[in-house]
Amino acid sequence: MTTRVVSNLKTTTIADVEVVEQPLKDKKRKKVGIMGGTFNPPHLAHLVMAEQVRDQLGLDEVLFIPDYLPPHVDEKHPIRAENRIEMVKLAIEDNPGFKLDLREFERKGKSYSFDTVSELVQQHPENEYYFIIGSDMVDYLPKWYRIDDLVRLVQFVGVRRGTQMEYSKYPVIWVDAPQLDISSTLIRTKVNRKQSIKYLVPSKVADYIKEHHLYER
Repeated sequence: MTTRVVSNLKTTTIADVEVVEQPLKDKKRKKVGIMGGTFNPPHLAHLVMAEQVRDQLGLDEVLFIPDYLPPHVDEKHPIRAENRIEMVKLAIEDNPGFKLDLREFERKGKSYSFDTVSELVQQHPENEYYFIIGSDMVDYLPKWYRIDDLVRLVQFVGVRRGTQMEYSKYPVIWVDAPQLDISSTLIRTKVNRKQSIKYLVPSKVADYIKEHHLYER
């Protein structure tokens, strides 16, 4: 399948994706962030990263895109899709700059970022896209599916964590954010051990986890 993004400026062919930039005089150029992940569950570190990047780079909005099937070798066996989607809705509902995007669930199959970004660029060629990742993920970029093509469609943004080296052979914008040592694995472990997750996830997400007995064994 060929993805066309029409333009009067230039035409670039990226393997099976043909990118042609479109006249923009009648379209509003938006700066859109992308937060992908399993969100199993979403927690405050996700929200802090997204908000700091949105604020510091002046993004118009950040799309939270839960993956349908992680492409990683070490699959995380997430809970039911409906639960993850509802928790993301609850986590971001009080921030008008955050939006939920379900295209990876609608597409099914493995959730490759290249496919997702290609769809976004095809649908809205007037927008600029910024893919938000933690600094620990920057080291893994060479392993991403079609990364050399992906970096031509989207700008990666690395959120600093600790004293990790800020180096990548791919273009990355670096952003500072408060360091929160929170992970979805930590949340699941605490719930399983019947420990408090207060102030680690939004209160509505904590209530939802408790109400639906998620992560209990």
